[in-house]
Amino acid sequence: MPRPLRLIAAAFALTLVTACNSASSGGSTPSSVRGVTADTIKVGGIVSMTTASGYSKKDTDLGARARYDRANAEGGVDGRKIEYLGAEDDGQDPARNLAAARKLVQQDKVFAVSPMSSVTFAGADFLDAQKVPTVGWGTLPSFCGPAHLYGFNGCLVPMPGGTLNQTWPEGLVAVLGGARGKSVALIAGDNDAGKFGIRTFTQGFKAAGFQVAYAKAVVPATSMPSDWSAYTKEILRSGPGGGAPDAVVSVMQTPYNIGLFTALKRTGYKGVISDPTDYDPGLLAKDATKQALDGVHVLLQFQPFESDSPAMRQFKADIKKAAGGKDVPLNMHMMTGYMSADLFLSIAAKAGKDLTVESFQKAADGFSDTGTLVGDRAEPKGKKESFGCGALVRLKNGRYEVAVPFKCYPPIPFG
Repeated sequence: MPRPLRLIAAAFALTLVTACNSASSGGSTPSSVRGVTADTIKVGGIVSMTTASGYSKKDTDLGARARYDRANAEGGVDGRKIEYLGAEDDGQDPARNLAAARKLVQQDKVFAVSPMSSVTFAGADFLDAQKVPTVGWGTLPSFCGPAHLYGFNGCLVPMPGGTLNQTWPEGLVAVLGGARGKSVALIAGDNDAGKFGIRTFTQGFKAAGFQVAYAKAVVPATSMPSDWSAYTKEILRSGPGGGAPDAVVSVMQTPYNIGLFTALKRTGYKGVISDPTDYDPGLLAKDATKQALDGVHVLLQFQPFESDSPAMRQFKADIKKAAGGKDVPLNMHMMTGYMSADLFLSIAAKAGKDLTVESFQKAADGFSDTGTLVGDRAEPKGKKESFGCGALVRLKNGRYEVAVPFKCYPPIPFG
């Protein structure tokens, strides 16, 4: 072979060897890691943007975008900007949830999914098997245990061997002036989230000293009742001596709560009413909705928007900037997206410049920080228990006020 041809062949062979070594280096070059380049990290979300009942978590996407925008403005994560693709809409449908997960991984090639917020998580096993770091609202069992799935405030529905967050029961202890001799009725939708909610909150309220007079996940999850009388009659006869319970706790979403609470008030019920979803000034635009929610105590697992901490001021500034400089009404879905993104960013930053799934997982194992909008965070603690903090707000005269301040409570064993 002539010398020039030998030199070309040798150079070509060297190029092939170098390329092969790079491709098998376990992440030493950005191109070998799904969704990671020398200067970007690709992230997507899965959110129930539309639902059959009209309930929407679309602002979860805005909250995530706000946090990623600030991270990018500050230089990204070790010099890499977050390429946030936005959230896929699963419509609260299990098949669409799995399809969204597959699209983000197989078509969009994301490194991570954050946020994930829905009452269904059919894509959980797929994302964990594909080793996709996923951060969302840990209201489903899928966030409790799988290696690659993280709840932004920990695991809220643990398996036996885990622990329970006592924010809601202890908060209502404060509202009612004690739990001794007090009864509570728990009601939820007939779906996975509702059934787990009833199971966990039944134990939590009993541990706090309440008599749990009623605890059922019976409301159709796919069609909101037009007549709530069957449910209200059963609830209002469930207390001691066949009377009304001291508190009615709904583990359901806003449209269902509006119907149930309106029906309860029409019966003349004077006890405490509470739920975990209706902290949204946008709900107050309609008089009927405002009347239904008046006096209702809403569980929060983050600092109330009424607080004036540095972290809350930063959150409000980030949301306003992401909303084009407008003062938009704040809601808990924005916080869900924001804190999902924040936990992902915090762990990714700890993983360092050589970002791989393996380095992310190693960084998560032993991660902790303090003073966030959801309290003190820690992993792998968050795989078995929540971060244990929260507050109760109450709607009064068209405005939310803090009824029980943000506080962290000792968890109890779940079994």
